[in-house]
Amino acid sequence: MKQETLTILFVIKKTHLLKNGEAPIVLRVTYRGVSDEIRIQRSIDPRLWNQSKGCSKGKDRASVELNDYIASLRVKLHTLYKDMLMSETFITSSYLLQCLYNKGDRRTVLATMKSEIERMEKLVGIDYEKVTLNRYWNCYKCASKCIAEFYKKEDVVFPELSKEFVRYLDDYLRAEKRLCQNTIVRYMKSFKKFVNMALEEGWMKKNPFSGLKYRQEETAPTFLTLDEIKRIANADISMERLSIVRDTFLFCCYTGLAFIDAQELKPSDLFTDNTGKLWIRKGRHKLRKEKTKCICNIPLLEPAIEILRKYESHPRCQEKGVCLPIYCNATMNVYLKQIATICNIEKHLTTHTGRHTFATTVTLANKVSLQNVAKMMGHSSTRMTEHYARVLDQTIMEDMNKVNLNLGL
Repeated sequence: MKQETLTILFVIKKTHLLKNGEAPIVLRVTYRGVSDEIRIQRSIDPRLWNQSKGCSKGKDRASVELNDYIASLRVKLHTLYKDMLMSETFITSSYLLQCLYNKGDRRTVLATMKSEIERMEKLVGIDYEKVTLNRYWNCYKCASKCIAEFYKKEDVVFPELSKEFVRYLDDYLRAEKRLCQNTIVRYMKSFKKFVNMALEEGWMKKNPFSGLKYRQEETAPTFLTLDEIKRIANADISMERLSIVRDTFLFCCYTGLAFIDAQELKPSDLFTDNTGKLWIRKGRHKLRKEKTKCICNIPLLEPAIEILRKYESHPRCQEKGVCLPIYCNATMNVYLKQIATICNIEKHLTTHTGRHTFATTVTLANKVSLQNVAKMMGHSSTRMTEHYARVLDQTIMEDMNKVNLNLGL
């Protein structure tokens, strides 16, 4: 029986020149007398094309890279063909090209990213936060630019992603975007999400992130000292909006609530125990899917109770059914800068500084146990709370006090 042969040709389309005068290169596959072809998304000056050999005649770097790419496509096609013969797969020229470029599923990287992010947008407020989607869109824009520069085309299929491209993307985020290490890690994790999806779905076999690790740098959280808390609390602030911002910020310092949790705090989240003490019991907004594990249980300090009483009749609280008339996060941060100036505090204050202050100055500095601080802050484990304990390690001071006594200082 005569064995069927596979013919692979690379030709150029001289009748379809591009705007730059180059001719697109086409891969033509013939099997059992039936041909199919596809553009390989590469082009060349017609004068440099060797039609008999199906490659470039040039000796420059671009020509060498083009010839290497053409050679790699030949090898991949022959490998696919042999694998199909061994597995007795029904072979056609069209199916070979589909497998080569994954055109059967049309799973290109940028198209898949865009489609998935648009799906995620519909779940904002349910499974995702708006800030998370902004990060994914920024990652998409960076990947688009890098693919255009690295591959010289608008989009690529997942099997074309390589470790070299991942490094190129990393270098772009560092050198051109000037992002810090932790932001780069978040961007790369966002991009890796789609790579993992492609691996799980079988759209690609080789993981371009293999051997590459991205770790966040540990940062020291900004927190206020007891003296700075008192300065803010005792500051003479007559302007109503600054007074509201000051009070709500202090409330976060006294309770450890994140900004969004304080903004959403409702009277139904408050309860009184058998001894008459007022508590906050509230599932964290950030982890609403794990409310049973991430519930804040906070016995209220007297200054926090006074702030709640001060605003319980405020028109905005009555209208929205919340405990505090909190402004948006951006407005809060702007006003906190003014408050820091008024109180002669040189630290960069944000709404999250209040949560950091509660964890360090208010609780851990007063020897509240790590486990109890984790419960009040709504941490699912003490691993996150340990971050604050390392910043304010009481055992260091205790040991140094012993040294002072031994030295008679």
